[in-house]
Amino acid sequence: MLKKILKITGITLLILIILLFSAPILFKDQIIEKVKKSINESVAADVNFSDVDLSLLRNFPNASVRLTDFKIINKAPFQGDTLVSIGEISLKMSISELFKSENEPIVIQSFATENGVVNIRYNKDGISNFDIALKDESEKDDKESKPLNLSIDNYEIKNYKITYTDERSGVFAKIDSLNHSGIGDFASEKLDLETKTSAKITAGMNKDTYLNNVAFGLDAVLGLDLKNSLYQFKENKAKINQLELNFDGSLAMKENQQIYDLTFSTLTSDFVNFLALIPEKYSGNLKDVSTTGKLVLKGFAKGVLSETEIPKFAVEMKTDGASFKYASMPKSVQNISIDAKIQNDSGNTADTYLAINQFNFQIDQDVFSAKATVKNLTGNQLVDAAVKGKINLSNFAKAYPVKLDTPLSGILTADLQAAFDVASVQNAQYEKVKSSGTASLSGFTYTTEDKKKYYIKNSSLAFNPSQIKLENLELTTGKTDLRASGVIQDFYGYAFANKNLKGNFTLFSNSLSTSDFMSATPATTTASAPKSELKIPAFLDCSIAAKINTLYYDNLTLRNNSATAIIKDEKIQIKDFKTNVFGGSIGANGSVSTKTKQPVFDMALKMNQVDINQTFTQLEMMKNLAPIAGAVNGKINTTIDLKGALDAQEMTPVLSTITGDLFGQFLSTTINEKNAGFLNSLSSSLKFIDVSKINLNDVKANLSFANGKVNIKPFNLKYQDISAVIGGSHGFDQVMNYDLKLNVPAKYFGSELNKLAAKITPADMAKLDNVPINAVLTGSFSKPKVSTDMKAAVTNLTNQLVKKQKDKLIDKGTTALDNLISGSKKDTTKTNSTKTKAKNLLNGLLNKKKKE
Repeated sequence: MLKKILKITGITLLILIILLFSAPILFKDQIIEKVKKSINESVAADVNFSDVDLSLLRNFPNASVRLTDFKIINKAPFQGDTLVSIGEISLKMSISELFKSENEPIVIQSFATENGVVNIRYNKDGISNFDIALKDESEKDDKESKPLNLSIDNYEIKNYKITYTDERSGVFAKIDSLNHSGIGDFASEKLDLETKTSAKITAGMNKDTYLNNVAFGLDAVLGLDLKNSLYQFKENKAKINQLELNFDGSLAMKENQQIYDLTFSTLTSDFVNFLALIPEKYSGNLKDVSTTGKLVLKGFAKGVLSETEIPKFAVEMKTDGASFKYASMPKSVQNISIDAKIQNDSGNTADTYLAINQFNFQIDQDVFSAKATVKNLTGNQLVDAAVKGKINLSNFAKAYPVKLDTPLSGILTADLQAAFDVASVQNAQYEKVKSSGTASLSGFTYTTEDKKKYYIKNSSLAFNPSQIKLENLELTTGKTDLRASGVIQDFYGYAFANKNLKGNFTLFSNSLSTSDFMSATPATTTASAPKSELKIPAFLDCSIAAKINTLYYDNLTLRNNSATAIIKDEKIQIKDFKTNVFGGSIGANGSVSTKTKQPVFDMALKMNQVDINQTFTQLEMMKNLAPIAGAVNGKINTTIDLKGALDAQEMTPVLSTITGDLFGQFLSTTINEKNAGFLNSLSSSLKFIDVSKINLNDVKANLSFANGKVNIKPFNLKYQDISAVIGGSHGFDQVMNYDLKLNVPAKYFGSELNKLAAKITPADMAKLDNVPINAVLTGSFSKPKVSTDMKAAVTNLTNQLVKKQKDKLIDKGTTALDNLISGSKKDTTKTNSTKTKAKNLLNGLLNKKKKE
């Protein structure tokens, strides 16, 4: 009996174990579809996930549920936007929770989630992208939903990124690398939640970033009153970069509002706390610094946050007469005075203001001071600012451990004042703008990573309400020297009202090398980090009149260069470009635009008396348009109109897209036999052509190009007393197809006719008709193929020669008979009869001889 019971028990346990293993597999597809259907029926968004893993053994006797690649995609008005994307969500609960009906609450013991992205947005109409719950009109307002019971041992959020964008106010924020964990008994209505949080925070408004990737940490015990939605800070310690803060107060969550009563302050008041606000990679090792003076940093938020108001708040920083010195630095920063705050006293967002009442510091004898206020931050901003001082950049680097690959040097001075409201700037009401002062930079040296050194001997700016005048700029680097001047118009409109940056400049250079402004080691491209596309900035609206005596571009040296460049609407228009190169001159007008996805160009060139060989071998574009010209020595006049697309990264022409025309006239030309491989192949097939004697003087050619091909309109060419017509096409891949029609005098066929030609005198040969010869050039310019109808031409000439011989013999026989008949002195009638009979006889003999 016992054996039977044990056997039944064993079988039962085995079946149970099999069920525990197989249930998640057998019913997996049904579970996934049911969950997806249930969720999508409840929200106004598309919810999906790639897999659900249900395990009854991993945490037995509890069940484990794991979702992967969980996504929520918005519908209109945020169609296609990703609201939530989570790599993995794991839940732990009792097995019994899996079998509850839909009306029973589910108890979750713990959860963990990682690799999440949450994007929160408000559009200009104030609609949020996270309000995705479907509204059930039949549901009464007082009807309570079934609760979700939490009896959590612990929870964990790992590696999350949360972004917030409000298009109404221009406020933006990003929380990156968010890690958060907590332990608490959520089964109780009141509990203490122990939490640990770390993240990096970026925040700002419009184009201004106030926090940039600031490290934040918080270890806190939060008192939670879940019934009344009240949260209190108890034991806590926060850290911003290396600055430690303490928080006190509470936050209450109501139905349509949040009630804040919070304060914070630094745990210590040493001035070193100010340096701790700066990211560590810029502030250096704070253990290496000695400071004097005190820092006051405190703030509060008190009041209601709702759709119509915000809490009153203030963040204040003060210090006076402070200093710091790094042990590793030879100089110190002294007389540091800071009085700054951002504050709102009314709860009305528009009343928020920023005030920097004082910001002073001194290094050696150099004193710098600034102050500014910005009122009505979210409306018509009122700006009042002033800067005055002098900074020796080399001293700054000796006092502060800023990590630069190369040292800075130079003297920066400024004495500027500005007061305006943004609305006046937007409306160009410059009579309401106050702006004056000067700024200058001299003796400035900067060396790049690839050892290029830039030196600004002197530069100065003068400010007035409507423009900034660049009085002078003198720069040298490598082979380059530059002098520039001009005006920047509507600078405040660009800085504060999203207007274009307008300006007019003149530039002069005695010598300019483009390689001085290019990196010697171009950036590599990887699959994860592709090359960025080059774009002409959309905000630029300016003109530059340039004159450059000598311009070094790639392997070219261009002399006496001048041009005007107009930059506007993501387009550069070049006007009246002139240069001397290749022994002649080039003029150009055209444009380059990056407004479309693929950049485009349109160019008109005029070349006068330029060296043919240099032009068509050293310019890659010309080499592709007319490679045949590379075999010609001499000069050419040409006009070229072309347009097409540009590579978005390299800004080089995409040959297959180029269309246009070229007209050229050769001047004083000879053939370069070394570069004339295809012509040499032609002379091999046509023995009477000597390449070195081909004369292209005054030859005119018309080319057109489209779809990756260059077509040459047939043109006439004279070679000694041989006339020719040449036409055809070639591709940018150098594959060609040309037709040559030659009209050749008979004297050039001596070797082909052998003995037959020897029987004809030169005088008689000159009387023969010219013989047409057709030749076709195919293959490529490097490996040409030539075919001719030479055999047909020889046959043509042979027939002419045979006829000539026949006519000559007939004429001789007729003359002899005439003489004979004249000597016999017979009557005329008989004589004519005799002549006719003799002629017929000769014809018969000659015809017989020809047949033989």
